Amino acid sequence: MSKIFFDNGISLDGYFAGDNRSPQNPIGDGGTSIHNWMYKQKAFFKALGMEGGEEDGIESKLIEDTFARTGAYIMGKNMFNEGEVNWPEDLYKRDVYVLTHEERESWVQKGTTTFYFINDGVESALEKAKQSANGKDIRIQGGAETIQQFLNLGLVDDFILHITPIILGSGIRLFDSIDKSAFDLSIEEVIPSILTTHIKYKLINKR
Repeated sequence: MSKIFFDNGISLDGYFAGDNRSPQNPIGDGGTSIHNWMYKQKAFFKALGMEGGEEDGIESKLIEDTFARTGAYIMGKNMFNEGEVNWPEDLYKRDVYVLTHEERESWVQKGTTTFYFINDGVESALEKAKQSANGKDIRIQGGAETIQQFLNLGLVDDFILHITPIILGSGIRLFDSIDKSAFDLSIEEVIPSILTTHIKYKLINKR
């Protein structure tokens, strides 16, 4: 049975992205620094279909494991707008369901990525993603508001945070507008490194 999860980096003061996000400024002002650990990993560049990276240890395995467990993705329209002009062809290699009010034909990329634009809400996107996932898990890719929706509905089973020791000071917080009565949290694993701390959480949903 598919689990629903997210896997995201945040700054030490809780920001998912910086100010002034746009397709010309992905992840906002200073936002790319949240992911500096990832840019050192060979697995990250392998996922992009490129050569690169310096490290191939436990952090690369974290990236590989996340891709391996994912059978389908769900994301919000703002994240899609930001990435559409920047992502390489067939980045996701799975079906991606985009929550939007815009009516648009599916975007079939070369390879195995198709973007479907869902106009009738979270539950509809989730049901379609489950069918695509074929028993694998469903990753809520972002942005922060989309993750918040799934948390507040009690739909998330687990997540990983990569907490980077930088202070952004402003931007988009991952855990704003959260209904804290919707779930309890426990820590399953902590993996320290020089550039970030990886923490795996399990949720007990109360919805």
